[in-house]
Order: sequence, then C-alpha cells, then structure tokens
Amino acid sequence: MPAGMKPLEKFLKKQTSALSRAGGLDKASGGSAASRRRASLSRVVPFFREPSPEGGQAREVFSPDSEDPPPWPSAAAPVNGSACGDVRSPSLSSDEQSSEASLVADVIGGGVTLHADTPENLTLALLDSVTGRRYGHCTETLLDDFMLTHPIFLTADTFQQVLLQQFCVHGKGPSGENEDGGGGGLDGEAEAVLDAVHRKRAVLSVAFRYLDMYRELLQEEGDKFPRELYVCALQELSRHPELVDDVVKLQRWTEILHCPCDEEKESRRKQVRPLFRHFRRIDACLQPREAFRGSDEIFCRVYTPDHSYVTIRSRLSCRVGDILALVREKLQYSDEQPLLPGNLILVAVTSAGEKAVFRPSDEAVFTTLGVNTHLFTCEPSELESLLPLPEEIHWTPGDSKLHDMSAEEVANQLVAFDWELFSCVHEVEFVCYVFHGEQSRWRPLNLELVLQRCSEVQHWVATEILQCHSLPKRVQLLRKFIKIAALCKQQQDLLSFLAVLLGLDNPALSRLRLTWEGLPGKFRKQFQQFESIADPSRNHKSYRDLITSLRPPLIPFTPLLLKDLTFLHESCKSFHGQLVNFDKMHKVADMVRNIRRYRSGQLAVDTETSPSHLQTKAYVRQLQVIDNQNLLFDLSCKLEPRDT
Repeated sequence: MPAGMKPLEKFLKKQTSALSRAGGLDKASGGSAASRRRASLSRVVPFFREPSPEGGQAREVFSPDSEDPPPWPSAAAPVNGSACGDVRSPSLSSDEQSSEASLVADVIGGGVTLHADTPENLTLALLDSVTGRRYGHCTETLLDDFMLTHPIFLTADTFQQVLLQQFCVHGKGPSGENEDGGGGGLDGEAEAVLDAVHRKRAVLSVAFRYLDMYRELLQEEGDKFPRELYVCALQELSRHPELVDDVVKLQRWTEILHCPCDEEKESRRKQVRPLFRHFRRIDACLQPREAFRGSDEIFCRVYTPDHSYVTIRSRLSCRVGDILALVREKLQYSDEQPLLPGNLILVAVTSAGEKAVFRPSDEAVFTTLGVNTHLFTCEPSELESLLPLPEEIHWTPGDSKLHDMSAEEVANQLVAFDWELFSCVHEVEFVCYVFHGEQSRWRPLNLELVLQRCSEVQHWVATEILQCHSLPKRVQLLRKFIKIAALCKQQQDLLSFLAVLLGLDNPALSRLRLTWEGLPGKFRKQFQQFESIADPSRNHKSYRDLITSLRPPLIPFTPLLLKDLTFLHESCKSFHGQLVNFDKMHKVADMVRNIRRYRSGQLAVDTETSPSHLQTKAYVRQLQVIDNQNLLFDLSCKLEPRDT
C-alpha cells in the first residue's frame, strides 16, 4: 500500500472508535463493521491521499455550489474563537479544534433570533415555521435539511411521537399555552380553532414529507406511525372537516406502507439477487439492477475449512446467528459432514489470508465483504487453519478476453452498470454511511456495493494487464484502458474514469518500464492529462473543477463524496451538550442535495442487444480480478524482473 495512505488510515481508525456503536466485526478479530467499512474505503481510494496544508492553515473540504445563505442558523457567537462552519483538515482537527455551537443565531429571512435547543424543541420550531407562526413560512430547503438529517440527532420513534402529540394538541401555542385571542375580526375561540387547523396541517405536511423520503425504510419495518396518525386524523374530522383531503391522502399512505403489492413482494422473493462475487448466475447478472432492501433474499456460498461449501438462501439483513443456523442445518444433511458441528463462528477471509470474525448479533454482513473476500464457517479452534480459496491464490497467465472487445462497447457497459448501481443508492444512505453510529436504522447496502464496484474496476485493470505475457499485447491493453477511461469521462461517468486511472497507477503496473515505454506519445500525453485530474493537491481542485463544469446527469466519484461528508462530520460536533449543531446539519444536507442534482436526469446509455453486446455486458458485470497486492507484484516481477 502506498506510503501516502498511512495518515488517512490513521484518521479513519481514529474516527471509527467514536462511531463503533453500530456493531460489526469482533474487535479482537478485525474490529467493528464500522472499522471494516473505513478500511475498505481507504483501500478503494488511494485518491484520498492528501498533501499537508502549508503553514498549518485549515482547508475547506468542499465548496457548496450555491452561495445562498443556509436556512439553518449559522453560528453568531462561537466559543473558543472557532466558527461552527470552519471545516478543518482531518489531520488538524480534534475535539479541541472542533467548533462550539452558538446559543443564539439569526434566522434567515426574518431577523428573529432562534435559541439553539434540544432535538425535540427543534422539531417544534420546524412545525412552527411550517405553520407560519414563527420566522415566516418554512422554506423548502429548511424542511429538506430537517428530513435528510434528523435521524442524526433524533430517533425515529421520538420524532414520530412528537408529531403525534402535536397533531392532538387543540388550539395550543408552541409552549402548550392558549394563544391570545383577537386580531383579524375573530374572537379568541375562533382563532384558536383556526390555529389548531393550521397546526394539524403543518404536522401532516411534515409527516407526508417524512413518509415520502423514508418510504422503503418504513415499509421494511412495518412501521405503525402512519396508521396511528391516520386513526388520530379520523377522530379529528368531526371537529375539523377541513382536514378531509389530508385524511384521504394519509389513508393512501397507510395502504401503501402496510399493504404492499403481493405481486411485487412475490416477484422480488423469487429473484436471485447477485452480490457481485459471492454467488454467480449470468442470467441474473444481466438483469437491470434494482435497489437492495434488507428483506431481499439472496443466495450465498459459505465455505468450510476444507474449501467445500454450502449454499444458503438468506435475507440480506439477516443476523450472523441466523446465517450460522442455516449453515448448521445444511451441514447436518451433508454427506461430507456426518457429525453436526458444535460452536460455529462466521469468518470473512480475504484473498491475502486476512481473517475477521463476525459477532452473532451483526447484521447485513454480505455487502461489507471485499472484492475477493469469502465467508467461512468453522469452530474457533480451526480459525488459524483457514486459507483463501485456491483460485484466489493461483492464477494462470493468458490472453485477456478484452482483446476481442471494442473499447467503445466496454466503456458503454461500464457506464450503464455504474448508472444502475448509483441510481439504486437512496440519498439517505450517504448520511447513514458516515453517521452510522448515530443512525443505525438504515443500512447503506447499495452504497456498499458501489464502493465494491469501484475497488473491483481498479483491480480489474491491473489484473488484465499483468496476466498478459506478451509485451506488444500488454501495450495494446494499456492503450485500450486509456481509451476506455477517455470514453467514460466523455459520458460523464467519473466513477469508472477515475477507477481505471487508479488501476493504471497501481504500483505493480506502473513499474513495468518496458510496457510504458511502448506506449505511443499520443496516449502517454492523454494519460498525463488524466493524471492531473486525479491530482489530490489543493483538495482535489482539478477533479472539483471538472465536476463543476459538467451538467447533470453524471456519475461522481463516490468515495470522494464520502470523504467530504466524513471530514465534515469529524471537524464539527453534531451536539454541543444537549443542543443541535444547526449549521452542520445544513452543510450535510447541502452535500446530499448535490448528489440529488447529479441524478436529476436519466443518463443516456447504450441499449443494444446483439450477441457480442450481451457477451461484453456479462463480462463487465462479472469481472474476474486479483485484489491481492502481493500476488500482483509477483506477476509484475515475472513479466519484467527487477534488474530489467
């Protein structure tokens, strides 16, 4: 691993200790799931390498596209002389350097002051703003900020209870006291009734936004909140008939969330849900990608120490204890395993032989596995004897299938698959990935697969070239990959564009002097131009300038989005005592809105169905790669020995 990666890994390790509450791998055997996600992210992105800032000055980790002032209050009287929005480089940030929230801040558009408050009171302030009672009418951005980020500082159960309580309040002000009468020609009682209607409509407006954004999550869990709110709304109809349209809408939401289409559920249950490398079926792989849900059933192979395996069918969100129960049941009826094993453990084994033991309570472990990482089950005494699969260690050099495919077809398939994967990621998953310690209800399943894909494409580039014995053919492949990168960039797929570049920059590949010297000057110059885009100096300015110049739809380099969110999270506290850091919530939501903007249209991709097209499609979606860096170096040294 390049030496420049070490400071980042140190930072990722540090932030993981503060966010380990989400659960994951056993600490004694590889750390938590959080730490494995951080580690996998650092392996995906050597692009993360950051030069030290000159003079120790703080750097911004992102540049908002909009110059409009945030609807959340910004810090007006920071403590310790550090503004809340001052996002520092993680190498400089610490708890002491993190900013403290101001207790008083100006609200945009009103000049009224809002006191920083507890999460529950912040919800009441949002409802007041939607009602129009305080701070003028709620802006769309303010409501969006709250919906995207509220799980960071407010549990779903608490948020739902606040909405239910507020809906049942009759003619009360935000503090629970009766509003003063008078004004507008109405007596106090009539104004109280009108105020109650406005309040209930505000609650329903916020509830509808919540149900729309978290629809899949609530549908997965069979959440009772929509039905409880619907029952309350029915009881209020006799007193407030003006709510009839809202009650009808709420009834539809109740049916959507609690009575999902049986055909849809049956169709999803019958589908084989391929997770890249852990179970392969070409016919399933060629199907368009759909977003994964925790209840989706997948097939997965679980290996034993002798490399035999059992195939289990499991929910994606299944606990490790349930997976082991399925494995034990399969082994019970296996001819190769006549005796029922006792105390089984589930282990992730990488192609390099690294092992990590899962706890029985861990959930959704399938998407956290690396490119060539497989699940093994064994008794604790057999842990040290586990070895990677032979096909992950021994590779036979030979001609690549890529020689028979055009760069245009391969690039089109890369773009099409990347767009399918990126479109499946719910925007809330980006927040969940970074704040998973504070927001554990939503698993970033689809986002994990995008990161796997990024790593897979990087290793694919090195694997294809290093398996080629012929020098002229290696040069030909090098030219083809540079052309593929150019075509991905042209189609605004920056994920595969940079993944291919990082694959070409693999140390095992970049040391092939004879291969690179055979590259024509035109391609060498083009590669140098591409390298300048991947230059991490000045906080990846070249890449940021490029993505700013592009018009959506586009596929961004997802790991860098997570890097920005992570740095923002680590440089500012979410809470200051019991008070919420409003400015941080707005910055997080603003970055997620950029992701929404990238997907604001449909990316045009090739839809040809010729036999050669389908062959290329199957190849691109089931890449065979080597992710063991030591093995890649061995192949490299065999092609061009060190004394060459």
